[in-house]
Amino acid sequence: MGRWEPNTRERLAKAALDLYGERGFEQTTVAEIAKSAGLTERTFFRHYADKREVLFSGAIELEQLFTRAVAGAPPSAAPIDAMAAGLDAICAVFEERRDFARKRQAVISATAELRERELIKLASLAAALTDTLRGRGVPPSVASLTAETGVAVFKVAFERWIVADETRPLDRLARESLDELRAVALGGNAPMSEV
Repeated sequence: MGRWEPNTRERLAKAALDLYGERGFEQTTVAEIAKSAGLTERTFFRHYADKREVLFSGAIELEQLFTRAVAGAPPSAAPIDAMAAGLDAICAVFEERRDFARKRQAVISATAELRERELIKLASLAAALTDTLRGRGVPPSVASLTAETGVAVFKVAFERWIVADETRPLDRLARESLDELRAVALGGNAPMSEV
């Protein structure tokens, strides 16, 4: 039977995203998601706490990857360079999932409850990065500013990356956004990104 196949979680996520795109998040039920994936509601709840978690289930792993990369940057790296190492690490995860990311973001953008949940997840990420930077010996205010900046750089790069006609890789867009931020911080004009 299909419910015992090893890709159950991915099947549920794909079915949910397809239904959210067709009907809207609020109009889609867990029962419909499970049925569309050829599974039972019980199976759905073994993999996801609720229908929102289909969209946010990777947040903990992403946070761990980001913080490990920041923590693992060379000890001599400036805080912003440690953040750049973290950005490189998480961008690599997204690169193979551009279509999923575009669809996911469209669903989130269309639903206030999901936009709020996304902001909470980003705030949690910034807090974890702040703690990681503090663990590297970065003063608290600098750690907080750097972490918030890193999340903002990722958010700007991600928003560019999911645009329908964008073909550049996410890591390149993140580096461009970081370079633009550095130029602004130095009092110059930000370099013009490729459009």
